[in-house]
Amino acid sequence: MAQMEINGGASPPKKPGKGQSAADQDMITGLINKALQAKEFAYCPYSNFRVGAALMTNDGRVFTGCNVENACYNLGVCAERTAILKAVSEGYESFRAIAVSSDLQDQFISPCGACRQVMREFGTGWDVFLTKVDGSYVRMTVDELLPMSFGPDDLKKKKVFSLQNGHEVSTQFYTHSPCEAGENNN
Repeated sequence: MAQMEINGGASPPKKPGKGQSAADQDMITGLINKALQAKEFAYCPYSNFRVGAALMTNDGRVFTGCNVENACYNLGVCAERTAILKAVSEGYESFRAIAVSSDLQDQFISPCGACRQVMREFGTGWDVFLTKVDGSYVRMTVDELLPMSFGPDDLKKKKVFSLQNGHEVSTQFYTHSPCEAGENNN
């Protein structure tokens, strides 16, 4: 079970949460407020489900995003991916946290699987704040949202098959090519 921090209420607590400084709580509250504001720009004429996101880079810059739907449904883009793509398009690839907001009243909004995978592309240890409209939140990491995930490092691992000159070659059975071993290919 994931370790998550839950913080409730429309107004932030007067004292910082467990293990948090007042500055951390101010950062979290500010990020959540930006995510709540970002959802106001959502273009969602088909689902009427507004989502906003605010992404903080490691140096403190914030990029916001909202969901943008399309009549061809699968071409829509989620708020989280919008914020991440905006940041990457401006040269940022290291993130501290993202807050996600929606109009759900009784439950915390959670990123879809595609957004979780895009977040994973940029690391597993950064914070994700799942919020409600009253500003309460659950704090998780990308790793907690997408355990046992596939990422950039997996592409560098040893594979059973590889391509050589456009042909698939098993590396499981050969440590070198048959020609190098002096085998006859007839």
